[in-house]
Amino acid sequence: MTDFAIAPEALQKQIQETLGAKAKSVTVALGEVTVVVPAADYLEAARLLRDAPGCRFEQLIDLCGMDYSDYREGEWEGERFCVVSHLLSVSLNQRVRLKVFALNEGLPVVDSLTGIWSAATWFEREAFDLYGIVFEGHDDLRRILTDYGFIGHPFRKDFPVSGHVEMRYDAEQKRVIYQPVSIEPREITPRVIREDNYGGLH
Repeated sequence: MTDFAIAPEALQKQIQETLGAKAKSVTVALGEVTVVVPAADYLEAARLLRDAPGCRFEQLIDLCGMDYSDYREGEWEGERFCVVSHLLSVSLNQRVRLKVFALNEGLPVVDSLTGIWSAATWFEREAFDLYGIVFEGHDDLRRILTDYGFIGHPFRKDFPVSGHVEMRYDAEQKRVIYQPVSIEPREITPRVIREDNYGGLH
């Protein structure tokens, strides 16, 4: 077993040496290593993380999109959309988080990782469906969770919680139909528990 599994700073140093200028930052927080790379170097950095002797991240275990538009109540000043991947090295017993930001908020595009880790296929479809992030080079980029005629991307911060349309079965037409949402927007205030011993807690 390498020291990386118990000393993330050692992995941080190894990744800094492996990626060099291709890494915008390599940080350690809460015992986890996070690498941020520019969109232009995303694929090459991913290949190095997979193939370099001191890295050998053979498995992609998760990939998701993120919308930073309301991060820390609007204090974020960077790009809006990000793709986050979690990589695992079974052979070296180590993990890393890889992040890349899409440069264009209007049409966020990053390269697809499917040619490096085939497990990225459905994860990237999910990020496309929920955030509208386009993965260039993906062979089958289409929605995976929402309905065929769905409009918009529901995990974006500016997408209404109630959505735009609702569907119901129409007995007269004998089919499912779409109609404008009938739910009125409302402010939900969480219940504040003031009892001193609520639930037996002291």
